[in-house]
Amino acid sequence: MKLKLSFLILFIFSLGNINGQTFKAGAALRVITPKNLIPISGGMGTPEMPTGIKGDLYARAFVIEKGTTRVAIVSLDNLGWPAYLGDRSRKLIKGMAPENILIGVTHTHSAPDAYGFTDEKGNTGADLKYLDWCVTQIADAVNEAVSKLEPASLKTAVGEAKGKIAFNYYAEKLYDPRCGVIQAIATTGKNKGKTIATLINYAIHPEILGTDRKLISPDLCGPLYSRIESKVGGMAIFMNSAQGGMVTADTRLGNDKEANDWNECIRIGNLLADEALRIVVPELVQENPDLYCVSKAIRFPIDSEMMRFVFKHSPLAADAGNSGDFSSISTRLSLLNIGKAQVITIPGEALPNIGFYIKRKMKSDQSFLFGLTNDAFGYILTKEDFNSFERYNYISRTSLGEKTGTIYEEEVLKLINESPVPVK
Repeated sequence: MKLKLSFLILFIFSLGNINGQTFKAGAALRVITPKNLIPISGGMGTPEMPTGIKGDLYARAFVIEKGTTRVAIVSLDNLGWPAYLGDRSRKLIKGMAPENILIGVTHTHSAPDAYGFTDEKGNTGADLKYLDWCVTQIADAVNEAVSKLEPASLKTAVGEAKGKIAFNYYAEKLYDPRCGVIQAIATTGKNKGKTIATLINYAIHPEILGTDRKLISPDLCGPLYSRIESKVGGMAIFMNSAQGGMVTADTRLGNDKEANDWNECIRIGNLLADEALRIVVPELVQENPDLYCVSKAIRFPIDSEMMRFVFKHSPLAADAGNSGDFSSISTRLSLLNIGKAQVITIPGEALPNIGFYIKRKMKSDQSFLFGLTNDAFGYILTKEDFNSFERYNYISRTSLGEKTGTIYEEEVLKLINESPVPVK
C-alpha cells in the first residue's frame, strides 16, 4: 500500500512539474484613443491639431511564459514611446521582471505626441493627462494578458511579403520585404485549437494619412488588425522593424500622385495581413516550444544638438534619470528565443542596411527585429552613412549621432554570441 502511495505521489508531482514547464500564452488589449481631440505628431517638430478620428488606437499585449520565464510584448499605436513612459507602466505590472516587458510602437504618424516636443519658446503640445492614462492602460492590458495565460503551441515563420506594400523613398529597392509571424494557439480546454494571438513583424512607416489629413488614426495597422482577427480570431499585434531612412507605405499611383486616404490604409493593411497568414499557415506547429529572454543596458552619446534640445526641454524627459546630464543616454537591448524564432530589439529607427546586417548575424533563419522598442531615439545610421548624402541630412540631424549605429551593432553582436541557439 505504501509503495502504491509513493508511486501516486511521484506521478502527481511529475504532472505538476510538467505543467510548470508548459509553454503558455495570453493576450489582451486596451483602446487608447483619446476622448478629446489633442495634437498629433508625425516626427520632430510642432504637433498638429487634428479635426477628427479614423479608427481606434490600441495598446496590445502578448504575454508568453515557460517555467520561470515570463515575457510581455506590447505594441502601441503611436509614433514612439520613450522608456521614461514605459518604465512607469512596468512598475504597475505584476509578476514579471521589468526587463522582460518589451514596449514598442507601430510608428503611426497620426497619434498624440508622446515625446513632449517643444517649440523654440519651450511650449509643448503633449497632453500629459492623456499620457498618464495610457501608462495605466498599458499596465492593465499586460496584467489581463497574464491572467489569461493558458497552455499553447506555436507557429513561427519568415517569408517575403509580396505585392505593393512598401518601398524605400530614398532608394526604391533598399528595404527588407521579409515578414515575420509568431502565432500562439490554445492547446487545452474550451479554447483548444483557437488562435490566442498573431504577431506580425514588418518594416514600414504607417504614414499613409500622416499629420496632413489631420486625423487621429492607427493608419494601416487598424485594417491589419481587423483582417487578421476576422480570419483567424484571437488578437493581432504589429511590431515594426528596421524601417528607417525611409521605408514607407507604397501609395504611389504614378505621375507624382499618391493614394493617401483611408481606402489605401485598408488596401495595404489587408494585403499585409493576407501575406502574413499565407506565410505562417503552412508551418508546422511547435509543441511546448522553448522560451529564452535576456537583456542588457547600453549607453549612447547624444551628439545631436537637435536631440539634446528635445531631452533638455521636454516635460517628459525630466523622468529619464539623466540628472541634468544630456551628453549621453542609456537604453536596454533585449534578445528573445521563442521556439525556432529569434528576436532582437532596436531602440529607434534603424536603416535597412543595419537590419540586414543584424539578421545575417542572428542564430536563426527565422530572425525578427522589433524596431522602436524599449525606446525611440530617432534614426540609427552607420558612421559611413551619417551626413554622407544630401538625402540623409534630415535623418542624420534627428539621430543621436554618428556613433549610434556602430555601438548598437557591437552590443547586439555580443548579446547574440552570448545567447543559446534557438531550437531548430
